[in-house]
Amino acid sequence: MQLMQKQIKIRDLKEYDEIKDNLEYWLSRPPAERVNAVDHLRNQFHGNPVRLQRTARIIQLTHS
Repeated sequence: MQLMQKQIKIRDLKEYDEIKDNLEYWLSRPPAERVNAVDHLRNQFHGNPVRLQRTARIIQLTHS
């Protein structure tokens, strides 16, 4: 089991830009982690409804 490390950053609230800080953080993460985070947020917002799985079949036509 991996333990999380504590991180503390002291900032001046007048100069702190939360949006920029969040953008820098997410751009530093690997693409797979970012996609997983978006999928997690989507599931929290919309739920995870049970759906039918899409299937496709390729049918070869015979030439007569």
